[in-house]
Amino acid sequence: MKKTTLEIIEALQTNQNGLTLVERAHRLAEQGENVISEKQQLPKWRKISKHFTDLLMVVLMVAAILKAISGDFAESGIIFAVVVINGIVGYWQERKAEASLNGLKQMMGKETTIYLHGRRKKVPVASLVAGDLVVLGPGDVMPADLRLMETQDSVIEEAILTGESEPVQKQHHMIDGGAIIGDQYNMAFSGTHVESGSATGIVVETGDRTQIGQIKQALQSVESQETPLIKKMKQLNHQLFRCIIALVLFLIFFTTFRYGFAFSGLFSSVIALIVAMIPEGLLAVLTMILSMGVKEMSEQQAIIKSMPSVETLGAMTVICSDKTGTLTKNQMTVVDIFSAEADSLERMIDIMTNCQDIKQTQTQTAKDLVGNPTEKALLQYAEAFDRPLQPTISQLPFSAAYKYMATLHPIQDQQQKALLFVKGAPEVLLDQTTLTDQEKQSWLERGTALASKGQRLIGFAYKEVATDHDLTHASISGLTFTGIADIIDPPKESAIQAVKDCLQAGIQVKMITGDHADTAQAIGKQIGLKHTDQVLQGIDIDHMSEAALQKQVNHVDIFARTTPEHKLKIVTALQKNGEIVGMTGEGVNDAPALKKADIVIIAMLLNRPLPLTSVQILWVNMVTTITLSYALGFEQASKDVMHRPPRGIEEGILSAYSFFRIAYVSLLIMIPAYWLAIQFDGAVLQQSILLQNIVIAQAVYLINCRELLAPALNRGMLKNRALLLSFAALIVLQVIALATPFGQQILGVQQLSLWQHVTIFANGLLLFTVVEGEKWLSAKYQRRQKPAPANLS
Repeated sequence: MKKTTLEIIEALQTNQNGLTLVERAHRLAEQGENVISEKQQLPKWRKISKHFTDLLMVVLMVAAILKAISGDFAESGIIFAVVVINGIVGYWQERKAEASLNGLKQMMGKETTIYLHGRRKKVPVASLVAGDLVVLGPGDVMPADLRLMETQDSVIEEAILTGESEPVQKQHHMIDGGAIIGDQYNMAFSGTHVESGSATGIVVETGDRTQIGQIKQALQSVESQETPLIKKMKQLNHQLFRCIIALVLFLIFFTTFRYGFAFSGLFSSVIALIVAMIPEGLLAVLTMILSMGVKEMSEQQAIIKSMPSVETLGAMTVICSDKTGTLTKNQMTVVDIFSAEADSLERMIDIMTNCQDIKQTQTQTAKDLVGNPTEKALLQYAEAFDRPLQPTISQLPFSAAYKYMATLHPIQDQQQKALLFVKGAPEVLLDQTTLTDQEKQSWLERGTALASKGQRLIGFAYKEVATDHDLTHASISGLTFTGIADIIDPPKESAIQAVKDCLQAGIQVKMITGDHADTAQAIGKQIGLKHTDQVLQGIDIDHMSEAALQKQVNHVDIFARTTPEHKLKIVTALQKNGEIVGMTGEGVNDAPALKKADIVIIAMLLNRPLPLTSVQILWVNMVTTITLSYALGFEQASKDVMHRPPRGIEEGILSAYSFFRIAYVSLLIMIPAYWLAIQFDGAVLQQSILLQNIVIAQAVYLINCRELLAPALNRGMLKNRALLLSFAALIVLQVIALATPFGQQILGVQQLSLWQHVTIFANGLLLFTVVEGEKWLSAKYQRRQKPAPANLS
């Protein structure tokens, strides 16, 4: 905040002894409790029931009811079972997602310490009011938004707000106006916690007015997005019902006036027509595919609040990703060191090992330490040299004002002498060294070149002093400079490959981070983002109109120094440009943008073909039903039909052999098709190959099904003209789908090469050969065992 501490005290009508008990009670009644308000929660029965009123579920239930009316109770029961199971799964997934988002309520502790009448007293966090003076120590969670009044080496972790794991050194001095959350060094925000040091601060905002409260309110105000699948299914639903109404009216008038059908017969015909026109098979397949997608995504730590969201992955055009922990390892690492002289390296390692305050014993390892990530990175690097941990006589903790840390250590075998170790910002340490101006300039130029790549630089220096030396800031002079360490949070190797795969598939990748522009730009270049010349910062977004931001977001891939509000604006702008937006993130700071996005991703599924879209599934369902399914009805009876015993009245339609055949044929269709699809690059090409594979495989299996156990290829095949016509129609329809611009645009596919068609037909030949071989073995077994397996039809 851009006010002095005295101005803040005066504005809030308080003092350094805190508020009186009477004044606190008055303000509490006026301002309300320090809690984040919530929208009225839906009762549990409504939360459960809404999963059964989803469009997919409603149409499935309609299909089930109509099946029951028409007397097909078995199929009706199966469809109802699918509805119930998926409703329960949907509710359970939503509960898990809500548990994640409700973490906001757990960000504040239950009690805090304040000054009341000049004395320290613990009070409930909910009772805090503006003007209270709060006392903070290591490990304390911030109970409200505070303007810091006094700080003693205070370091605060703000990852939940900024997304950055590096803690922030706080101070109480006035800062310039316009600073974003990450740069407001004299503020401590609700929900963050003190990592080290102590401070006192005055409450300036409570409840919904805190930064956490504003995020929660923004989250509740963002409307959930309707997925592309739901939009398409609604469109299909409307088209189907229009067709049904038209045909029902035609049937009523035609049969009534032309043939005088009785009402009972007419009703049966209308029900049959409706049942025939509702593609319940498509919906069941969609539901099962989406359920499998939900399960697979949950195994990848993704939050899927509704099954249709899974299909959105296939239509996603933009991924907005956080940097820290998603694209980078979230682990500060020393990538290189530059020593002043050959013999300076050993001294640098000694300073890394001893000029710190998180490692207390020689046996401790860096991976087990808790504290500043930069210090952990330095200790991790120094461990390889196995330098001893020396006793510490005194120390100057790191301070944002001085930008260095200093420690004093005795020299072994020299009781009257000690070593003063200093580490900190290179430009600060260089000013206090014995180097010449030319040498200092050389180090500064090297440091500037490294910093421009987004790397964090730490300088190291030392000098000999007397053992009884009084360590003060005045001591930091006449230092011997030993070199600098180059530290960065490196990108994940998997992230580099993921970005490459996404760009190849035509999916844009945007990096949105709270980190500084130089660091973000350097990481963006390393992971291979497309547009890295320009970085759009949060302060730039604040000064842009919605139209200007919409225009910019398509040409910028790196957004730095952003707040939750900025992330929400970026996602909204992309959606207004017609993009389907996926958002990665897991912090509270990401919550509003995550809710606004079309789909939330925690781990990206890559190097796998995208699932077929609803239109493509509908095409497969339609083309195989129209051209193939009815053809077997025109087959002549098998020669051995009269040699088979009558089927028992209690025997089911599907025998054990039928289930066996369905299981292994399904695997023979899907596994080779899936394997072949992933051999090619590009989502559209993969979907085209997968679609053609499934259609050809079903056509081939139709030939297998001509005979239950006898060879499928015989003279009788040429006598079934319906079969030949169905194959001709299938070829025409697939040519229209894959080879014409109209079909390609409607289905989202592309034309395949001759070689690709050859490999697809090879898959079909493999299926045909395996099934015919199995039939031969089953026939041989049948001659030994009676009765024969039941007919698949």
